[in-house]
Amino acid sequence: MSLNGLSVVELCAGLASKKFSAVELAESLTQHIQQNSDLGSIATFDPESYFKQAGEADVRRKAGGSKSLDGVPLILKDNIDTKDLPTTGGTGALAGRSPSKDAPAVTALKRAGAIIPAKAVMHELAFGITSNNNVTGPARNPYDKSKIPGGSSGGTGSAVSSRQFPAGLGTDTGGSVRIPSALCGIFGFRPTVGRYPGDGVIPISKTRDTIGPMARTMQDIALLDAAMADKASPGRMEVNLKSIRIGLPRTRFWENLEDDVEEHGKRLIQILEGEGVTIIEADFPNIWELNDNTGFPIALFEVMSELPAYLQSAGYNISIEELIEGIGSPDVKGILSSQLGDEAMPEAAYAAAMEQHRPEMQKIYRDYFAEHEVDAILFPTTPLTARPIGDDETVELNGNQEPTFPIFIRNTDLGSNVGAPGISLPVGLGNGLPVGMEIDGLPGRDEHLLAIASTIEALVEPLPAP
Repeated sequence: MSLNGLSVVELCAGLASKKFSAVELAESLTQHIQQNSDLGSIATFDPESYFKQAGEADVRRKAGGSKSLDGVPLILKDNIDTKDLPTTGGTGALAGRSPSKDAPAVTALKRAGAIIPAKAVMHELAFGITSNNNVTGPARNPYDKSKIPGGSSGGTGSAVSSRQFPAGLGTDTGGSVRIPSALCGIFGFRPTVGRYPGDGVIPISKTRDTIGPMARTMQDIALLDAAMADKASPGRMEVNLKSIRIGLPRTRFWENLEDDVEEHGKRLIQILEGEGVTIIEADFPNIWELNDNTGFPIALFEVMSELPAYLQSAGYNISIEELIEGIGSPDVKGILSSQLGDEAMPEAAYAAAMEQHRPEMQKIYRDYFAEHEVDAILFPTTPLTARPIGDDETVELNGNQEPTFPIFIRNTDLGSNVGAPGISLPVGLGNGLPVGMEIDGLPGRDEHLLAIASTIEALVEPLPAP
C-alpha cells in the first residue's frame, strides 16, 4: 500500500479509522525514502527507531489512547535540537553530535504523538539559500534535480515536496522557510517571532529567527502550528473573501520578475478580485533604505554571541573558532570568518538597526496596514524560480547576472525585519518549476493570515507531484 502522497490530515484520518497502521505507513514511507535518496534531502534517518515508535503508536490506538498526531512522521531541519538524532547544522565540526534535550517545539510535536525519525540537509549553519552544502552534499529540487531546492531549509522543502514526508519543520531568519517552500511547490509558514518557543535551535539571530512548518496543504500547516503554539486545535481556517482587503506594494516586490513569476502573480490577483477581494495598490513610504540597514547588522552581530552560547548550552564543548574551522562551504566560512576580525559588524551599526531603523520600519508597516485597512500584503515569494546547483555567486535573471543570495531574499527580507508572519503558497509552474506567492500580515495576527491563506488555497489548482 502506497501512502506517501497523503497529507497529515489524511494520514490522521486513515490511522484513526484503521484503514492502515502506523507500521504500514512506516513501511511505505521508508521504501519511498530509499527510492528518492538521489535528492539528497535527508541528513539522518533512523528507520529502526521509526518502526519502534510506529508500533507504539499502534498499541496506543488499539487501547483507545491515541493523540492528535499519533504515528505521523515529520522531518526536521538539522539545526533543530533532537536528543535522539544528531543536530549538526549541516557543518563539519558538529558531525554526529546530539544535544542533551529536544527543542521545546519538538517536545510539543512529540507530545501530540508525532514521530521524528529524520533530519534534513540544509544550507550550512543556515547562512544561505541554495542548500548547496559542501559537507553533506547538495539537496536537490524534486521538480528538476539539477536545480536548487532553495534554503536554508532546502532539505525539508525537497523531502516534503517529493512525498518522502508529509510535512516538516524549517527555520526562517530572512526567508529560509518561505524560499524553499516556493521553489519546491509547497506551503511554508513563518510565524510571528515568539509564537513558538525559540530555544533549542542553532541560532543566527534571536531578533529574527523562528521555526516554521512546511507542508503540502494549509490544513497541515495549521495542525503543526496548533501543536507548537500550544493550541488545542487550529482556529477557523476560512474567511469571507468579500471582506478581505489585500495591499499590493509594487516597489521592489514586483520589480524585475521572471516572466512566469509575473504571470502567475497577475493571475492570482485576477482570481482574488473575481472572488470579491479588494486589492489596494499602495507602496510603503521610505521603508527600503531602513530595511537595507537592518537585516545584516542584526544577523551578523547577534550570531557571534548567540552561536557560542548555543554550543555551550547544547553541551557541544567546542569554540566558535573550532566551529568556523570545520565549515566546508566557502560562502559560509567567508561570512563567519569575517566576523572574527576587523571586518566584524560594528556594535554601532547593530545599535542603530535595533534602536532606530527597525522600530521605524515596524511603525511604517503598522501604519500602512492601518491607513489602507488591509488584512495582508501580496507579492512573489521570490522574483525567480529555482536556478542550477552551483550558481552560488550569481544567477541569471532577465538577461542579467544577479547576486544569488540578495536576489532570492529580496522579497522575504522585509517581513523578517519587521517580525511579521508570512506564508508562501504554491500557485503554479513556470517552465516546469514551482512558483510561490507570499502573503504577509500584522505581527500577532497569525491565525487570521492562516485563514486567508487556506481560503486562497481552495481557489488555486494544486501543483502536480514532481
